[in-house]
Amino acid sequence: MTTMKIYDKESAPEQSKPLLEKSEKAYGMIPGLHGVLAGSPGILDAYQQLHELFINSNFNEEELTVVWQAINVEHSCHYCVPAHTGIAQMMKVGDEITDALRNEMPLKNAKLESLRTMTLSIVRNRGSITQEDLETFFEAGYEEKDVLNIILGLSQKTISNYVNHIANTPVDEAFKKFAWKKQNVTS
Repeated sequence: MTTMKIYDKESAPEQSKPLLEKSEKAYGMIPGLHGVLAGSPGILDAYQQLHELFINSNFNEEELTVVWQAINVEHSCHYCVPAHTGIAQMMKVGDEITDALRNEMPLKNAKLESLRTMTLSIVRNRGSITQEDLETFFEAGYEEKDVLNIILGLSQKTISNYVNHIANTPVDEAFKKFAWKKQNVTS
């Protein structure tokens, strides 16, 4: 059961209608998250812009997936983890990466593991990372702009993860086969 309305192109506020059309054109459907976000044209517009900015950063498909899924899993997002599992498959990201992220296991690729570790450090410490964290990240081959791009991805994911928690957004049919629940959750 959802706790917030999921809008479509007919029921959405007027300013959200072209944004939902943009979503439908991009994904071949209107993702449930976008339907919820349509209740506020500003947040839907912000989410879409953050998404475009993040995918156009210097991160490749694997790196985008690492940042998105590390955040989704850390935030226990029942909607975004399955959605980004499907998106990762569409982007040809290997299952070993997706499975490790979903199961909170270290990645075999040291550079990607450094990205996952930095992303989680930023999330868990609310941006208060250490100089040692930065140096380790830079030694793995990343740069200052990559720290900033993680924060860009976090901005996008904070919107989606928080909205999905509040709205209890149902997982879209296309992603139900990737259903996920965080293991070892303590209250």
